[in-house]
Amino acid sequence: MLLGWIWLSPAFALELQVLVTGLEGVEEQNVLTFLDIYQERDSERLEEHRLEHLHRVAPEQIREALQPFGYYKVEVDAELRRPERGETAWRASYRVSPGPAVKIAVVDYRLTGPGADDPALPKEFGMQPGDVLLHAAYETAKQAVVDAISREGYLDARMERHRVIVDLETYGARVQLHFSTGPQYYLGTVTFKQDLLDEDFLQRFLTFEPGTVYDPARLLGLQSSLLGSEYYDEVEIVPLKEAAQDNVVPLEVVAHPNKPNKYRVGLGFVSDSGPRITLDWTRRYIGRRGHKMKAELSWSQTLQKLKGEYRIPLEKPTQDYFAIKPEWRGYDTASRQGDLYKIGVLHSVARSNGWRRTTGIDYRLEDFSAAEETNEQVKELVPHITWDKTVADDPIYTSRGYRLKYQLLGAVEGLISPASYLSGTARVKWIRSFWEDYRLLTRADLGMTLANSVFDLPASRRFYTGGDNSIRGWALDVLGPNDPDTNDAVGGRYLAVGSLELERKVYKDWSGAVWTDFGNAFDPDFDKQVEVGAGFGVRWKSPVGQVRFDVAFAMTKPGNPIRLVLVVGPDL
Repeated sequence: MLLGWIWLSPAFALELQVLVTGLEGVEEQNVLTFLDIYQERDSERLEEHRLEHLHRVAPEQIREALQPFGYYKVEVDAELRRPERGETAWRASYRVSPGPAVKIAVVDYRLTGPGADDPALPKEFGMQPGDVLLHAAYETAKQAVVDAISREGYLDARMERHRVIVDLETYGARVQLHFSTGPQYYLGTVTFKQDLLDEDFLQRFLTFEPGTVYDPARLLGLQSSLLGSEYYDEVEIVPLKEAAQDNVVPLEVVAHPNKPNKYRVGLGFVSDSGPRITLDWTRRYIGRRGHKMKAELSWSQTLQKLKGEYRIPLEKPTQDYFAIKPEWRGYDTASRQGDLYKIGVLHSVARSNGWRRTTGIDYRLEDFSAAEETNEQVKELVPHITWDKTVADDPIYTSRGYRLKYQLLGAVEGLISPASYLSGTARVKWIRSFWEDYRLLTRADLGMTLANSVFDLPASRRFYTGGDNSIRGWALDVLGPNDPDTNDAVGGRYLAVGSLELERKVYKDWSGAVWTDFGNAFDPDFDKQVEVGAGFGVRWKSPVGQVRFDVAFAMTKPGNPIRLVLVVGPDL
């Protein structure tokens, strides 16, 4: 409830105090929105004659603002007072008594025409006698009927009568809603008007068979899939209703090809690796079967990457594909140095439950040095399988969502690989907003490798931790089991890292955060303790994701050294 006076001090116009009592919640907010005298309280042009006019019309504006909530017997006690001796402000006050809310007395809901007996159409209206006449609820219930009729293919449906009559004498409402459905239509054959891809390949995008009930949502889904493929930059689906036979409507898809090439240049800075440049090129289509190709170069002081991908869509182009992926990585961190050359083939399938499963096999050549090992070269043949799922209301800035990723991979001694091992990882991140201005962010990274010794594993297969996206307060990959003689991190066969972060919005797109990270990489052959980092930071919500700046303390390191952390990117 608005209980206090609102003071304004225009430079040369009137000072005004406005008070509305007797209301709260959404009713109060709607009244203040409709009330001109409240909306103009800041106006420097507010003069006495205008103020008196606004006061005269205010009671009627209040009554109109309360009708959507069912109040039709609103009483308003209005008073406008001039400034008294020693005062400078006018006072406008409105004591509101909304009275009882009108209720629905009669619902006259009818369906006529061929669809009157269709069990898929609602047989009762969403509001019934005895319900309070809320205008928003009425519009929602009416739209639910319209949506059901549209969803079931009644293209010629008409709303013959729709009105709400309020009888102030009986103080009851009569709802009338009459629909004539017309005939039911069905989806027919789909033809494509374009010259980019083969017709039989484009038919794979269809998720319905001819004879399916005409549901506009299916057509929107087809349009969205074609646009999402990036083959086309414009897609129009034209129902050829005039050519319909037996209420079966053929469809024509008119598609305009997208530009074949897409280029991107990115510059950034991450405290783990310093300045970074990223170049990538995407070939949106190759040939007439929808093949794609992509190449990406990423370069920073500690990490370099050049990778490519040739992708072949399969039976369901929006969900399944086969890919060939060559890659080179160079790394020069505090714990390891070397080069990794890899070529892999994989098959990726999206499931209806939101999970994506990717299976494949990589041939890898790694030339590395880690801890006391120098210039060791390892060749491997590594089959792998990954399951991942992301659910989010917004993947860039997430209020409610999570990301899950599980992976299994391994090698067999003698099958190109010099040693056998089996490795599994699980990565989880969960975000939830609460109390309007707060977010809780949690993550966990777990890993386990079954191998005779950590030294049987190339550097890229060992677990390390530390860094901007791991345990803040330490540099990238400096944490893990240490060689007792050199104190260099050799990596481990096990990983357990967690994080808790609380963020609060401070002003517009700015927020503050406090957090703690904990865990380490472990190995049975070496002693290692749990490390803890903690700190605080500021966040800015940018168009490409949050810009995160943190002051990180290595809590379990002697002296609790401070490290500054800067990360830019989406939440999930």
